[in-house]
Amino acid sequence: MSAPAPSPLAVVDAEPLPRQDEVLTDAALTFVAELHRRFTPRRDELLARRAERRAEIARTSSLDFLPETAAIRADDSWRVAPSPAALEDRRVEITGPTDRKMTINALNSGARIWLADFEDASAPTWENVILGQLNLSDAYQRRIDFTDPRSGKSYALKDAGELATVVMRPRGWHLAERHLQLNGEQVPGALVDFGLYFFHNATRLIELGKGPYFYLPKTESHLEARLWNDVFVFAQDRLGIEQGTIRATVLIETITAAYEMEEILYELRDHASGLNAGRWDYLFSIVKNFRDGGAKFVLPDRNAVTMTAPFMRAYTELLVRTCHKRGAHAIGGMAAFIPSRHDAEVNKVAFEKVKADKDREAHDGFDGSWVAHPDLVPIAMASFDAVLGDRPNQKDRLREDVSVAAGDLIAIDSLDARPTYEGLRNAVQVGIRYIEAWLRGMGAVAIFHLMEDAATAEISRSQIWQWINAGVEFDHDGHTVRATPELARGLAADELAAIRAEIGEEAFTAGRWQQAHDLLLTVALDDDYADFLTLPAYEQLRG
Repeated sequence: MSAPAPSPLAVVDAEPLPRQDEVLTDAALTFVAELHRRFTPRRDELLARRAERRAEIARTSSLDFLPETAAIRADDSWRVAPSPAALEDRRVEITGPTDRKMTINALNSGARIWLADFEDASAPTWENVILGQLNLSDAYQRRIDFTDPRSGKSYALKDAGELATVVMRPRGWHLAERHLQLNGEQVPGALVDFGLYFFHNATRLIELGKGPYFYLPKTESHLEARLWNDVFVFAQDRLGIEQGTIRATVLIETITAAYEMEEILYELRDHASGLNAGRWDYLFSIVKNFRDGGAKFVLPDRNAVTMTAPFMRAYTELLVRTCHKRGAHAIGGMAAFIPSRHDAEVNKVAFEKVKADKDREAHDGFDGSWVAHPDLVPIAMASFDAVLGDRPNQKDRLREDVSVAAGDLIAIDSLDARPTYEGLRNAVQVGIRYIEAWLRGMGAVAIFHLMEDAATAEISRSQIWQWINAGVEFDHDGHTVRATPELARGLAADELAAIRAEIGEEAFTAGRWQQAHDLLLTVALDDDYADFLTLPAYEQLRG
């Protein structure tokens, strides 16, 4: 007698969506269930290992390159697999969520790559998760268009040869998808996002001359990269797709991963495409891991930590050196500025900063970089065109002049800047405004001319927590002011009142402002520091 068929995944507490059956087919759900059964136990072990490593950092206030993997770093013979043609030239990448309008605009933007984001730029409502999958599938089949109901403006795809190549970013390992469960257990969001996308689009993408390409977020160790590699091997075997078709770019956006860049590439070497320098999450990770390490680990205002800070230079130069040594792309950080339609002077200053940032990355050896808005694509493109010319990348520039010691990556006190009162106020403002939008299902939010996502909210609430717990003192109006919970609460109350006055009583009442205020203060002031803001926030997210 044959064994019974595997139990299907159950869709739990989710309102039906238009066309969701095109995504949630029996075959696709069976595939995701297989991923869950095979890989979630290892995911759980690796999350527990994160906690153990964090406890060790709290005890020692130090990190080092791993002695047990020294042979991998010392072996000069290995390289990642050659890049597929669609990923050879990555000089400008645009990022953004997968709503219908953004899908069209990002593909049409002129950027070489679109990071189609199911992670930090997307609040994981059921609608965003499922309709995002539909939008990508529709785009690949050229059956996508959009008319803005407010402006009446219509959007449609350009010719195929003009479209960006999609690199999709699933959720990090720590987030679950509560609406998909197997025997009452929630499936990791990473496996839901990856599994549905790969199952429905891998063959279609190959036929288009592209492939299933992924950005891997929040990776903290080479063992987590090994898990992803095993997922890829199984998925390709299961669907009968040639091994090595999947390509992954890993965001080095945690301080622990910065010490394991070569090992991460090694684990993924048949599927690796490159590494990316993710600035805000990286700073968040430093604060999170060294939050009780004393004054020398206290970061100043987030906007004062530029990429020219010595410890950030160590990080980015080591990334370029590592990638090019192993034949991988090195992708630079985000230009988050959102152009103003009303203030030419604001734009002029911001465009100059973006140009300087992209010029520096191109001259440092990066092969490409990120922008958050289509208007920034030409600026970044010009910076990389000036260095690359007709070459698709500069992986032949090995940066053998770079030498980074373990202590260089955490030399936070090498930065000549201090926290300020205005920095605390800005952290409160950005935190409340971002969380309110996230709780309404928006993951990418323009705040004070910057495109903010969950990473900037994480660094904001973490800096409030760190400054209070470190007893930081500010100069304010000729007086010395200490960072305290009472000060943070006062600033939060002031911001709530300012928002009410700014948008009016009706819009304020219709929003989720008080809830956002309360959640920010919870994650910024609790003694028990939450590993990720999005974990308690997800419990409050509707849909």
